[in-house]
This record gives sequence, structure tokens and C-alpha cells, in this order.
Amino acid sequence: MQIPAISYSDARPIDGYGPGFFRVGGEAHDGSIIVTASSVLPWGGFDDSGTPATIKDEIDVLLVGTGEYLTPLPAAFRDRVEALGIGVEPMATQSACRTFNLLLAEGRRVAAALLPI
Repeated sequence: MQIPAISYSDARPIDGYGPGFFRVGGEAHDGSIIVTASSVLPWGGFDDSGTPATIKDEIDVLLVGTGEYLTPLPAAFRDRVEALGIGVEPMATQSACRTFNLLLAEGRRVAAALLPI
């Protein structure tokens, strides 16, 4: 059985993470971030209402990495993002990274808002 190589075209996948940091397309980023196919932005967490609004035209779904474990999203955050017409899917940060890369490889319009582990 042959397993085809994953191709991300011009997009930059999440290729690593650890305590307090993420590596996207070979570049390290400290703290919470939002990753799209073409950019990495700092994210102020659930109280940051501005950053998701700046990418709303680029994405259909926002994966939210809630840290080491899946935790419920604050209702106000979910409501703000959904009001922009963006679907929201919470999951543990590790799962959000893997899911982002998978959807990115499929050419989906996806972003990941990630709290570090």
C-alpha cells in the first residue's frame, strides 16, 4: 500500500507545539495564536473579539484549541464568532493542530485559534 505525501500548496501547516509555543511552517511562535492557511496572528484568548473578525472572509470554520484538555467555550466567545458567520469547533489543542493540518491539506477554508499546552 502506498501512502501519498501530504501537499499543502502554499499553505503553512502546524508542524510542532510544546509548552507555551507553536511551530508553523518552520517558524516558532510563543503564546496563543490564530493560524490560517496564509498567516499566524497573536490571539488574546476568549476575550479577544477583534482577531477572529479580521479573518472572517478567509475561513468557514474556526477550530479552537482549548489547551491540554477540551473545555467548554465561553458562550460570549462562541456567540461573537458565530455572529460573523463562522462555524466554531472546540477541541484539545493537540487535536486542533492535527485537524487543522488535515483540513488544510484538503484545501478547506479553516483557521485554528490555539491556547498553548
